[in-house]
Amino acid sequence: MPLYHKLVRDQIPTIIARNGKKATFRTLNDEEFLVEAKRKLHEEVAEYEEATTTEEAVEELADLLELIHALARTHGTTPEQLEAIRLAKHDKRGGFDDKLYLIEVED
Repeated sequence: MPLYHKLVRDQIPTIIARNGKKATFRTLNDEEFLVEAKRKLHEEVAEYEEATTTEEAVEELADLLELIHALARTHGTTPEQLEAIRLAKHDKRGGFDDKLYLIEVED
């Protein structure tokens, strides 16, 4: 029986049971969730980096976004509030649309 020890999406228990398998889960407290969600972010970023097609890359970006929304709620904010903060920072500092790469700044 494989051991996973990782954060999974909410419907995974149902999916596993539907496939006729049994699994063991436990609910994490907020502190444990934060640790495991950060670990999961690294896992999803690695999967994004390894994606070889646009479709795979977009799937991994969606996974990252789901984690970011969950982490926002853990920090007491909503995805909508997070988006408002993102937009405010975008207005103040810009985004990454121009694909600028800083080489150096002279004093």
